Amino acid sequence: MAAQIPTRGPAELPHPPPHRLHYAWVMAGVTFVVLLIGAGIRATPGILIVPLEREFGWSTATIAAAVAVNIFLYGMIGPFAVAIIERFGLRRSVASALLLLAAGTAATIFMQASWQMVALWGVLVGSGSGMVANVLGATVAGRWFGRHRGLVVGLLTASSATGQLVFLPLLAHIVVDHGWRAVALTVAATALGLVPLVLLLMRDRPADLGLPRYGESVLQPAPKGGVNPARRALQGLAAGTRNRDFWLLAGTFFVCGASTNGLIGTHLIPACLDRGIPEVTAAGMLALMGICDLLGTTASGWLTDRVDPRKLLAWYYGLRGLSLIFLPQAFDGSLYGLSLFAVFYGLDWIATVPPTVALAGRSFGEENAALMFGWIAAAHQIGAACAAWAAGAVRTGTGDYTSAFVSAGFLCLVAAAMAMLIGRDAPRTEPVPA
Repeated sequence: MAAQIPTRGPAELPHPPPHRLHYAWVMAGVTFVVLLIGAGIRATPGILIVPLEREFGWSTATIAAAVAVNIFLYGMIGPFAVAIIERFGLRRSVASALLLLAAGTAATIFMQASWQMVALWGVLVGSGSGMVANVLGATVAGRWFGRHRGLVVGLLTASSATGQLVFLPLLAHIVVDHGWRAVALTVAATALGLVPLVLLLMRDRPADLGLPRYGESVLQPAPKGGVNPARRALQGLAAGTRNRDFWLLAGTFFVCGASTNGLIGTHLIPACLDRGIPEVTAAGMLALMGICDLLGTTASGWLTDRVDPRKLLAWYYGLRGLSLIFLPQAFDGSLYGLSLFAVFYGLDWIATVPPTVALAGRSFGEENAALMFGWIAAAHQIGAACAAWAAGAVRTGTGDYTSAFVSAGFLCLVAAAMAMLIGRDAPRTEPVPA
């Protein structure tokens, strides 16, 4: 039985006249661009590790600590971001997050000490990117789409991989030609330039335009304001901790974060440089993963509407684990082997998100899916933060990343087994009092 979290359910109203193009697709397009840019900004430190080592003499572990703070806050802000959006609306919340990203990245050109990188790239950029993370996509899909929701979640999730496709090869060229400070100013200007688009086109709910959700025939009026964001988020966490499925979903997503943006997203480029592969070529491998994930995650959203999400998760984690165990051998061969890894791994990069959102809706109710996914995504980023720091420590201590890649591969195989236990004989969760 779904866990009951206090919420303000909508009332049904008469259907308005039909529209040729439902505004939900405009919202999906704007959200896609926001998530794309947010993901590109968050992934930027991956190409800055080596330039910062060269200029300041900082170790990989020191820089990875700042990245770990960034990733940790990126996840922990998620559930509070959902509650803040419920309280202040999508447009104001997203525009404020983009302004924070622009300020945090632009200020990094003045940093001279490692603690300043932790404060700027870690705290400010991590907090801003947490507001424009996958929980934003889940919120928009839940509010605006009654039909094709899994497909839309897949498309919006895939935008984070597309962000790498658009940003990283270009930023790698800028690093080589103009230095890392030019990269910081470029991503800051991009975030700032997106603010007018958000203010012009983004709307809070379909009811604001007199529309039902896409695929439905009744209006859902906006709930009354006044909800305390912190209280709303903590009530969701309290309900989750009493549900076994929450721990299984959070545990598998912890492994997801540890094996994707925490490990590969942060350390693949320096790992390639260790093997003599140029920085631009390495960034191209991440871009190839981005192309493949755009296809894989969109297909995952389509499949989530039709196939048992537990089985999808088991396949995704299992195949990802095998690809990571293979990665050290791919480095030892030609670029063909690394390209093969990029394609195979990229198809599975964040394909786990659509089935995870669907399972959160089953366990906690569709009206609470985005909030609970926010807490589950927090576990994802905790795993990513742990992997970002641990892989940096492994490289500092042993001189390469082999044991980090192989260990993450075996963790994925464990997550594949955990996925099949979700929803089986789960104890009933008592309602949370309002």
